[in-house]
Amino acid sequence: MPFTNSLEGVKDCPVVGAKLPLVVFSHGRGGWFGLHHDTAEALADAGFVVAAISHPGDNGNDSSQSETLSGWASRPADMVHLIDFMLKDWKDRDAIDPSKIGLFGFSKGGYTGLVLAGASLDFQRTASYCKDNSRFCEQVRSGDVPKNLPRDTRIKAAVFADPAPTVAFTKNTLSPINIPLQVWRSESGAKDRGVDPEGVARVLNALPGQPEVHIVPAGHFAFLPPCSPELAANLPRFCTDPAGFDRAAFHRDFDASVFRFFREHL
Repeated sequence: MPFTNSLEGVKDCPVVGAKLPLVVFSHGRGGWFGLHHDTAEALADAGFVVAAISHPGDNGNDSSQSETLSGWASRPADMVHLIDFMLKDWKDRDAIDPSKIGLFGFSKGGYTGLVLAGASLDFQRTASYCKDNSRFCEQVRSGDVPKNLPRDTRIKAAVFADPAPTVAFTKNTLSPINIPLQVWRSESGAKDRGVDPEGVARVLNALPGQPEVHIVPAGHFAFLPPCSPELAANLPRFCTDPAGFDRAAFHRDFDASVFRFFREHL
């Protein structure tokens, strides 16, 4: 996703504190590790360790796996590797409390998090919705689908915004999830990005337990940070919100709610 690749911060800033909670971020299709920088910054400023990656083959600079079934399998594995790195190889790993790990996922990152939280995929249902002759649909119809997707029980709480794609999730496949969830849904979605608001609503209603649910009167891209005037002029699709919706004000509330949820559950 062609958003600015600059972040404000202090390079090699020393880590202060001990037994700090860790939150890992999984971006949407075609995104990058800094896509949700305002939410990450809010958590970091509040004393969380925050880590994010650009998913290989499914980011703004490399979309080679974005439309493939293999990407469905590689994304959860990417996040397992990220958590492994933070707990085992990061230079300040001793500052992290390994019992306090959370995940934030937007769009395809929400799909990624649902799998890591324990959901499986119903590929028979997916095949019934696959009507074209794409390589993806051919693989689904032939049964050439990923098996044994990783679940990571180190993740103790998760926040999802407009998780997608949703077609492979059912009440049964979602039932193993047993961690606290905060979930956000846009009212208008973005079907051209594979985000069906009705499908997201169906999944949210099928989640076990009592997830904290928020409905936002805007579109899918309202979960991205407010756009600069230059970005809004060049990429209005990502920056245009319904009349009367203040993205900056929403993100102040959104970031505060995400922080409050992770503070309560980590």
